[in-house]
Amino acid sequence: MNYRMLFYILGRILGTEAILMILPLICAVIYKENLLPFIIPILILAAIAAVLSFKKPKETTISSREGFMCVALAWILLSVFGALPFVISGDIPDYVDAFFETVSGFTTTGASILTDVESLGRGVMFWRSFTHWVGGMGVLVFVLAIMPKSDIKGTKYMHLMRAEVPGPTVGKLVPKISETARVMYGIYIVLTVVVIALLLAGGMTLFDATTHAFGTAGTGGFGIKNDSLASYSPYCQYVIGIFMVVFGVNFNLYYFLLIGQFSKAFKNEELWCYLGIVAVSTTIITVNIFSTYGTLSESFRHSFLQVTSIISTSGFSTVDFNTWPVLSKVVLVLLMFSGASAGSTAGGIKVGRILLLFKNARREVHYILHPRSVRSVKIDGGAVDSDTIRGTTSYIIMYIGIFVTSLLLLTIFDGVDMVSGFTAVATAFNNVGPALEKFGPASNFSSLSQISKLLLSFDMLAGRLEIFPILILLSPSSWKKSS
Repeated sequence: MNYRMLFYILGRILGTEAILMILPLICAVIYKENLLPFIIPILILAAIAAVLSFKKPKETTISSREGFMCVALAWILLSVFGALPFVISGDIPDYVDAFFETVSGFTTTGASILTDVESLGRGVMFWRSFTHWVGGMGVLVFVLAIMPKSDIKGTKYMHLMRAEVPGPTVGKLVPKISETARVMYGIYIVLTVVVIALLLAGGMTLFDATTHAFGTAGTGGFGIKNDSLASYSPYCQYVIGIFMVVFGVNFNLYYFLLIGQFSKAFKNEELWCYLGIVAVSTTIITVNIFSTYGTLSESFRHSFLQVTSIISTSGFSTVDFNTWPVLSKVVLVLLMFSGASAGSTAGGIKVGRILLLFKNARREVHYILHPRSVRSVKIDGGAVDSDTIRGTTSYIIMYIGIFVTSLLLLTIFDGVDMVSGFTAVATAFNNVGPALEKFGPASNFSSLSQISKLLLSFDMLAGRLEIFPILILLSPSSWKKSS
């Protein structure tokens, strides 16, 4: 175990968090608010970062195990210190509540314990939304993008990226991993700026447009109003809805478009499967809720917004879909598990995994009917290697195990009803945000006990990091010098 390199990277990450807190600090200055909620955490983070990353280790190589542990530790520490502005400001005085809110922000879940979002100070409100943007693409990817070449040279940072970027497989867009990180964040920043510009054109203030763009880009869903998006114009709602779909697409495809490889982008099976799910789900719910709203345009708008919000795991809402017919709620719950594309900012199981599982199941059925045949699983015309299939199967097994365990514990700790408990775990584990019944879009998670909030915080982290980094961190053998 290369502890010195592990601490060095963690120091750089905490130092990056200190730098990122300067933005909400500036926001607090502009609105003439108390600056201590950001100055104190910045000083603490800067001091810890200076100690941990004062001297770069001679041995910079990290193994896959160390990379996964580093990612898990980084996300926990980011949340631990990221909660301080909420506590110091007094907006969320209880630390467990603040930790839950921060984890929900960084993991782009959007589940909240706040009963009155509009009472927050502007600086804290900016930080709350900004955590979505930081966590959407991944803070370690950001660190790789800005880290000096001297730090990257000779270090196997692919393990860090593989542990943080969602999806069954992770590849480099360009030869150097640092350049891949810069490409990804470059696309991410440009698309975020486009969202801000379009929302400004729709009449939003700069503050509103920026905070909503953070939630849209990170597919997080933290709103700055108690009714989420309901009080904004249909234009702004459609802009956010369309870009929730955009940010749910694999970012590799945008890179292929930029370099002119259009066929490689448009022949992507996961893309068309993802868009097909959005179209079919929107149609079903539009028809199902037509009698509720009376007009096709309004039914379609609410249906489209909630479908794109749930499948992209953003969590924005324009209405209380908890009051919709059962069919519509069932479709939305299924979308919670589906999620969007691998390599996007969305949570969930991912359409790519589901597609892979269906194709593998079809191959097994074919093998039973024709035992002597040899047939491979193909995605986008290429055969999928056995390691990817095995990894996907293992992921699903662990996913089910953690889900069931969390549901049982939540029922024991708080005695919630089946629908509320099931959808609460589903929305936390899949990084969606709102659930149904007791934790629907018109409610929040403040009524849960502290231990249940920590349980769902674990689920949010495990879901965002796709289980393996968290489990490796908790494994005693991972901390040994050799394994």
